Amino acid sequence: MRILAIETSCDETAIAIVEATGDEKAAKFRVLGNALLSQVETHAKYGGVFPSLAKREHAKNLVPILEAALEEAELLHEDTQVIPDTIRNQVEKILEREPELGEPFLDFVSESERPDIDAIAVTAGPGLEPALWVGINFARALSLLWGKPLVAVNHMEGHVISALANGNHVAPPLAGSDARAYLEIKNVEIPVLALLISGGHTELVVMRKWLSYERVGQTRDDAVGEAFDKVARMLALPYPGGPEISRLAEASRSAGDTPSFTLPRPMMHSDVCDFSFAGLKTAVLYLLKTKTDLTAKEKQHIAHEFENAVAEVLWRKTELALGRTGARTLVLGGGVSANAHIRREFARNMRREYPDRALRIPAASLTTDNAIMIALAGFYRARQNDFASADALQADGNARLG
Repeated sequence: MRILAIETSCDETAIAIVEATGDEKAAKFRVLGNALLSQVETHAKYGGVFPSLAKREHAKNLVPILEAALEEAELLHEDTQVIPDTIRNQVEKILEREPELGEPFLDFVSESERPDIDAIAVTAGPGLEPALWVGINFARALSLLWGKPLVAVNHMEGHVISALANGNHVAPPLAGSDARAYLEIKNVEIPVLALLISGGHTELVVMRKWLSYERVGQTRDDAVGEAFDKVARMLALPYPGGPEISRLAEASRSAGDTPSFTLPRPMMHSDVCDFSFAGLKTAVLYLLKTKTDLTAKEKQHIAHEFENAVAEVLWRKTELALGRTGARTLVLGGGVSANAHIRREFARNMRREYPDRALRIPAASLTTDNAIMIALAGFYRARQNDFASADALQADGNARLG
């Protein structure tokens, strides 16, 4: 099965084409084409993502990104196509709210053959609704023109499924492979506990059977990625703040430094699997009020201790959830799972405390928003014939797992 996947939930425009075989017991994925354009530099001067600007950039970028992905997959073939007036009118109606997209889209599909794909997967939520709608309407228009079924994918499910994958982006290529990326999902022991950590999410979700989820913990205020970004702004670091905090913290550790102060670990010892990071962020603010003219070393120490506090809280709550759910596999997903210290701490703790259980952390390239993860989740949904009606497909910025 060939899946063309579209991701526009925030500030990355991404399209991937993945060839998938197998089932829940063992599946193989060959990434035929993968194109992504980040808007980070566009939003950096604002210190965060502006939904209306993200929407406009997605509309401008989707056709070139589609062309690039199809070309890489060797599925781009030029040929004049006559689009019947009835279909053209329907496409124009679908894209009427995306003025930057309509004309380039019709020009492109009028000059290229229908590619050899089986389904179109698209992120339907959660995320920024204006951004989600661009991708959804683009997928609806492609589905209409190419006669291919639609699969609506939950963005967070994409993070869960991609975290289960191993492949030649982190290990040697599979036997007989070419230069393309290969991924495999196999030998997954159920239940799976997922810690999903990003700029908008901090939650623990258990999967007791494939594609069925139960939420066991969530943040009561700030998401952990949001806390990283806010602390970075307090330290006058550039956006996005997470990688900058990590860079400073790693410099402190490499120097063998130990911060002379301790930040709080909110809710770490409470008997629930929920999180809270607002108090930690506020503690950094009060700490900074006691200091003037921060030195580079002091910034490193604050980043160092902040990361320590975050990692300890995340582990403590995850450990509690492991005990309560009996999970045999733990996965980390979302942009914050790229953090080097969090990855090290979870790997160390799992080896020491739970050597009989599996830890799966995605390669860094799969932690941030991307279309490969949407293709993987879309494949499993398509196998269950979980297809979406083009007319009923809606963006849901607050979509949840479990």
